Amino acid sequence: MPDQTKNATENGTGTTHFGFREVPEDDKASLVRDVFDSVAPRYDLMNDLMSLGIHRLWKNALMDWLRPQPGMVLADIGGGTGDMAFKFLARGGTQVRVIDINTEMLARGRDRAVDRGLLDGIDWIHGDAEKLPLEDMSVDAYTSAFCLRNVTRLESALAEARRVLKPGGRFLCLEFSQVKAPALKKLYDAYSFSVLPALGERVAGDRDAYQYLAESIRRFPDQKSFAAMITDAGLAQVSYRNLSGGIAALHSAWRI
Repeated sequence: MPDQTKNATENGTGTTHFGFREVPEDDKASLVRDVFDSVAPRYDLMNDLMSLGIHRLWKNALMDWLRPQPGMVLADIGGGTGDMAFKFLARGGTQVRVIDINTEMLARGRDRAVDRGLLDGIDWIHGDAEKLPLEDMSVDAYTSAFCLRNVTRLESALAEARRVLKPGGRFLCLEFSQVKAPALKKLYDAYSFSVLPALGERVAGDRDAYQYLAESIRRFPDQKSFAAMITDAGLAQVSYRNLSGGIAALHSAWRI
């Protein structure tokens, strides 16, 4: 056991996973922040290269399920570079509060918004998914795309989702998940642990960051387990859809 993990255990602060490593709970947020600060300049390009552009279809599927309406206010968690916010406004939503723990990702999102002429309709907020800087029952919808697997205490993040949603509000989470077909799983594992880190090193200049991202996917609860956690957080009518054979999954729930 590494000294820092041993010390955390002895001090009663607890440990958690950071990829396949065990680290003190108090250290994980800063470690995750460092990862995304490092990759922020090439984050969108890497998403396209890693998924062959399929992440865009997955995000469109989330918006299809959400069906933004005029007057709808959205909290998009971990969406610092703006992908979900831009799609939401383009589909007819009114206001987005983008909340991200990484200032570098938020800066990237603001720049992209300016490039698109989107000067209104988006609030860029530095904040933690486990302690959202939002009032109780203040938003109509909560979305998160590829963020929640990086939080330290997933139960806390889900409780915050319920807290900030208005009664009748919608929860939607897009996250990498567990591949179901054995043949596809074998190929996906080989890609994740061989190609992905090498691509991260070549394009983003950070092999370790993309090694972590591959590992973090395997540590995230599978589809049914995550659905159970959402239910335990007090959200209702929980369901999910597998995308691309379970490489990603969309989870839906409602605040009642």
